[in-house]
Amino acid sequence: MTSAVPGQEPAGSDRARRAGAARLRAVVVVLVLALASLTVGVPVWMHTAGTTALQGVVPVDVSGTRAAPAVPAAALVLLAAGAAIGLAGRIGRWVVVVVVGASGALVAASSVAVIADPDPVARTLVAELTGVASLATPVTLTAAPYAAAALSVVLMVVCGWLAATVRRWARPSWRHETAGATSAAVDDDDDRAAWDALTRGDDPS
Repeated sequence: MTSAVPGQEPAGSDRARRAGAARLRAVVVVLVLALASLTVGVPVWMHTAGTTALQGVVPVDVSGTRAAPAVPAAALVLLAAGAAIGLAGRIGRWVVVVVVGASGALVAASSVAVIADPDPVARTLVAELTGVASLATPVTLTAAPYAAAALSVVLMVVCGWLAATVRRWARPSWRHETAGATSAAVDDDDDRAAWDALTRGDDPS
């Protein structure tokens, strides 16, 4: 029988605290990345202009929600993933890792597509506002799409970090699973003992 040293916490308690801290770090990191995705996905991504017969040159600002709607959508997915970490079991935590990686890939594809060729998105919005799809001025990008591209790299790195540390997260559901399994085993043993007593002619009650 192991006795605890006065003034020293049991090793199991220390492991549980470290596991809880690891899970909390994962929650905070994913939520911060979700807010960062919203921060880069909502502002203006590009400036351009169109022309109309009545107004002449019409300045047009294209927000991230129009230029790359997948980026703010990924932010909402990350918010849900961050909240799910606190409740995820053994399978759910790996689902969170996959979701973070997929969000990073989505943000990367969306931002790089805009950086590589912003004209189609700009023409679409200019046509909606002016009725003419031609651009009066060249498209200029803000820092937002580049920040989104950089954020996608961070997301992929965090995905790898989560995959490496996921086994150290606290396991809130295991205690209940273990307790339920133990209770079932005890009940099963009691039933067998009662049956054996009856076969011997004893009254188990």
